[in-house]
Amino acid sequence: MSLATATRSLPYPLGVTLREGGANIAIYSQTADAVDFCAFDGDGNETRTRLSDRTGHVFHGVVAGVTVGTRYGIRVDGEWNPDAGLRHNVHKLLLDPHATAIEGGYEWGQAVFAHDMNAPSELDETDSAPSVPRCVVTDNSFDWDEGTADVAPRTPLAETVVYEVHVKGFTQQHPDVPADIRGTYAGLAHPAAIKHLTDLGVTAVELLPVHQFVQDSHLEEKGLRNYWGYNSICFFAPHGDYSSAGDGGGQVAEFKAMVKALHAAGLEVILDVVYNHTAEGNHMGPMLSFKGIDNGAYYRLVEGEESAYFDTTGTGNSLNVGHPAALGLIMDSLRYWVTEMHIDGFRFDLATTLTRQDGSAELHSAFLTLIQQDPVLAPVKMIAEPWDTAGYQVGGFPPTGLNGTASSVTTPGISGTTAATYWATSHSDSSAAPTSTRPAAAPPSPASTSSPPTTASPWPTSQPTTKSTTRPTARTTTTVKVTTAPPTTASRVPRTIPG
Repeated sequence: MSLATATRSLPYPLGVTLREGGANIAIYSQTADAVDFCAFDGDGNETRTRLSDRTGHVFHGVVAGVTVGTRYGIRVDGEWNPDAGLRHNVHKLLLDPHATAIEGGYEWGQAVFAHDMNAPSELDETDSAPSVPRCVVTDNSFDWDEGTADVAPRTPLAETVVYEVHVKGFTQQHPDVPADIRGTYAGLAHPAAIKHLTDLGVTAVELLPVHQFVQDSHLEEKGLRNYWGYNSICFFAPHGDYSSAGDGGGQVAEFKAMVKALHAAGLEVILDVVYNHTAEGNHMGPMLSFKGIDNGAYYRLVEGEESAYFDTTGTGNSLNVGHPAALGLIMDSLRYWVTEMHIDGFRFDLATTLTRQDGSAELHSAFLTLIQQDPVLAPVKMIAEPWDTAGYQVGGFPPTGLNGTASSVTTPGISGTTAATYWATSHSDSSAAPTSTRPAAAPPSPASTSSPPTTASPWPTSQPTTKSTTRPTARTTTTVKVTTAPPTTASRVPRTIPG
């Protein structure tokens, strides 16, 4: 892989960008006082490097020694004032929003909560590093032209037949798929799995959520797992549990190999994406990433009661699509999956929430406008789940590109035809099908939600994500070494970035 050679740090791209001798690190936060890049060695020793440059609201720096395989997180220092929507806590190790692989899981307990669970307004000073996963620096090189060059099928919408697939469930018990790759990206790419799909006559697979997601504490307490994956925490990382190569970075190449194999069989790959909320829940939820980086930029807060979260998703929070940082994150993620992973389309979970720029659903929202004008996204299929807990928008999404046709939407146990545009309506009738095994909340009645509210009450404090268990931690952090990235010539550039 080729590496950048510039010596000064840059505020873009966000996340980790490898270069000769190290990496450029860039993290957005309008409200932070300082950001540290925290690298971990194989023994759990932590080395913190202060990102000493700041351009606008982006902290950045060049960190020496970072390479493919580096395990890391970030710490963000700043004001703790929940009543003002400020929830910085430097004691919590956070995931980089732009990380491309995540290793490990969460050990639920006080450590992963920024507040004292017995006094929610008080800061908790427990170090969370032993209880949380690590980001992994990955190698983005992949030979898409090896053997037969990868070619996107680009099936016309009028000829598209979509089959909804759970990556693990599809091959977990498939007798013709080798046992060591069942339930993985490699399993879905196996000839036996692909033959089943092509024999059905479908033209595209729609993968249930494959962004890195979190296992809920209340499920783990019962010895259960979150099967469906609608609990995202990192929008760039393929879920590590679905990789036969493990979660140490190999999941990226395995995912790409799966896409290439499906393309070779003439099958498009569409992702069911959950950008409307994250696994951090409401004000009583854990601090895993965005909440501790810039709470008000990434989440919509209740106006006048900024300690609470505006929620139209039923999960405790909603992404703040009225803010440039949250919109930029979504757009960067979409482009990444198209350019780096060769994805052919997206099905947006609770898409109506993504149009609520100022609280109300808007046909001309910034989110829809950005998608429609983006040349990278123009060739791919877009499917909207056209409702959220505050509004029902069937037929309300803009037709662009391919429109006015019909397509078949096939799910395990469910098949049917639904009117489709480029922003197609997906699964709008499937929840009532008696043969479905997928849990689905019924959408709100169109008659009762024709005028969705512009404000929302705070989410109740009794959230499943707030439950915790006490268990031994899997990691120990034995040493902390603190350094500072040397200022570069770009240090303290006047703050010109909006947001």
